[in-house]
Amino acid sequence: MNQVKQIHAHTLRNGIDQTKFLIVKLLQIPNIPYARSLFDLLPNPTTFLYNKLLHAYSSHNPSQCLSLYSQMRLQNCPPNHYSFTFLFAACASLAASHNGQMLHTQFLKLGFHFDPFVFTSLLDMYAKCGLIVFARQLFDEMPQRDIPVWNSIIAGYARGGELEEARELFELMPERNVVSWTSLISGYSQNGLFEEALEMFLRMGEEVGVRPNEVTVASVLPACAKLGALELGERIDAYARENGFMRNVFVCNSLVEMYAKCGRIDRARRVFEEIGRERNLCSWNSMIMGLAVHGRWEEGLEFFHEMLVGGIAPDDITFVGVLMACTHGGLVDEGWNFFQSMEKSFSITPKLEHYGCMVDLLGRAGQLEEAYSLIINMPMKPDSVVWGALLGACSFYGHVELAERAAEFLFHLEPWNPGNYVILSNVYAFSGRWDGVAKVRMLMKGNRVKKGAGYSFIELHGFVHKFLVEDRLHPRCDEIYALLDEITGKMKPLGYVPNIDCELQNHE
Repeated sequence: MNQVKQIHAHTLRNGIDQTKFLIVKLLQIPNIPYARSLFDLLPNPTTFLYNKLLHAYSSHNPSQCLSLYSQMRLQNCPPNHYSFTFLFAACASLAASHNGQMLHTQFLKLGFHFDPFVFTSLLDMYAKCGLIVFARQLFDEMPQRDIPVWNSIIAGYARGGELEEARELFELMPERNVVSWTSLISGYSQNGLFEEALEMFLRMGEEVGVRPNEVTVASVLPACAKLGALELGERIDAYARENGFMRNVFVCNSLVEMYAKCGRIDRARRVFEEIGRERNLCSWNSMIMGLAVHGRWEEGLEFFHEMLVGGIAPDDITFVGVLMACTHGGLVDEGWNFFQSMEKSFSITPKLEHYGCMVDLLGRAGQLEEAYSLIINMPMKPDSVVWGALLGACSFYGHVELAERAAEFLFHLEPWNPGNYVILSNVYAFSGRWDGVAKVRMLMKGNRVKKGAGYSFIELHGFVHKFLVEDRLHPRCDEIYALLDEITGKMKPLGYVPNIDCELQNHE
């Protein structure tokens, strides 16, 4: 940078015009504001220089890219193919579909023919703006498709939750790279299809010449966290360290979340400490939430105060973790103070999740009437999570009247959920109201609601196995049941008696 300034000073002293050379050098550094100040001194900038600045803006300040193009047209400087490539990229970054469509129209009116770079940029713009129909139309019209084009359309489908279409195109690809795999893994993970995300990641490991990058790792770790796939998560941790990915805060944050959700909160804390000065709000939120969920509420609240002392402002997610910590600690007064401080001290308007946390806090503390009053006076319509928290508390304390009110709303909000019927039935049974139990069973029968089969996940050698109640679909079910019979046979002489009631309920 100092060398560029010296060259600039030399040209000014000696009357030499090196403005174009300096602009190109400044954009390579990059120092875009300095380059723009020199650019604005030029009486008639060329298309080449406009494109250099458009390229820089498309990566660093996309909104300026569009205003510079307007200036370009006002000065009658003709754009070319490259100009539109950068402009479409800027619209993709801004998700500015309206601007992108107008630019597409101008491109056609100017009589340009598509080349592969413009085609890819335009398709990517439509895909990232959610206009997947237009993107697919372009894709189908392309005479030749390279890997970036395939990746753009697959990522567009995955981003929009259309995973079947994304998978179908993925399987049709003549050649794939790490971006292809990552797009699908990320799509599955973001749309809650965690088993499929892990399946694709493991399959990727078998692909010759393709290795996961930082984005792949950060995309698959949330799936490990959700499924409790600790063994695979540890393997990914080792891979990330071997390949220098621990410098990436997104990878580190994903590891913190994975370890916390898999019950290894001390490992999560070690990774958190490794991040050091690069910690961001997400890092703190993952730790606060993880500590709260695992009942280490004192440490969670200590982290919150440490975060504030460090000058990091909390967000709404932070307060979900803080209120959960209060819930696990039974800190009703502290919970109210934190809840009220959100708006007063941090200008954060409490959301539905925060009201749900407060209902859960009050309900677990036995303050059921207060919890109900909070629900009735909420500034927004309570959802099934809020009413579910109250119903769960009523189940614990045997409060029939409030349980009936909560269940009434839940039956309306999610009539398909058998769990609400079961909890209400348990409340009736706890209070000896067998007529109520019979009424709930009749209601379930009338609404054709069936209790879903329970299932669990078990990870073994990096693979996640799903088991249903009385599962006969697992490929090794004969071995599993043989082992269970053997275990049961050894337990009975030691005094084990099967719980007949539970078994009968599972068969009902």
